[in-house]
Amino acid sequence: MNKHKITLLITDLLLLIILVAVDQFTKYMAVLKLKNQPAFSIIDGILEFNYLENRGAAFGMLQNQKIFFVFVAVIFLCVIIYVLFRTPEGKKYTFLHILLVMIAGGAIGNMIDRLRFDYVVDFIYIVLINFPIFNVADMYVTFATVILVIQVLFVYKEKDFNFLSFNQKKFRELK
Repeated sequence: MNKHKITLLITDLLLLIILVAVDQFTKYMAVLKLKNQPAFSIIDGILEFNYLENRGAAFGMLQNQKIFFVFVAVIFLCVIIYVLFRTPEGKKYTFLHILLVMIAGGAIGNMIDRLRFDYVVDFIYIVLINFPIFNVADMYVTFATVILVIQVLFVYKEKDFNFLSFNQKKFRELK
């Protein structure tokens, strides 16, 4: 690995640490200020902070499946790490790095909660559309995934992902 690639991966790690720290700090503040309190209106009828201990996934699905969620998060993180290491250098892939690190940051943030508390701290509620209560980690994952899908569909070409295919010759040499 060359110096530039190492610098890029270190930058990814620093961004990841910052994202997880922001997520954990916001959840800490939610526990401190919102737990056992009535909802706090930010914009009346539109947005409020409302503490929730979520033992499930999005929309409360799969309640109390901690081991399953941690397992899935670890698999996703392994795939993300693999892709980050394999991604070629170049400005074309900088945004891909950022999006993957955001997804990893969200997964790690929620995994930390599950391992520490057996639930995820959620606290952001969009009253206007009665959207399920969520947190900063969920925003990372949702935003980055939507942008990544758009990038894959409309920006990147199939050849841009050749770095992910297995080289059959190298694969045979590993056997």
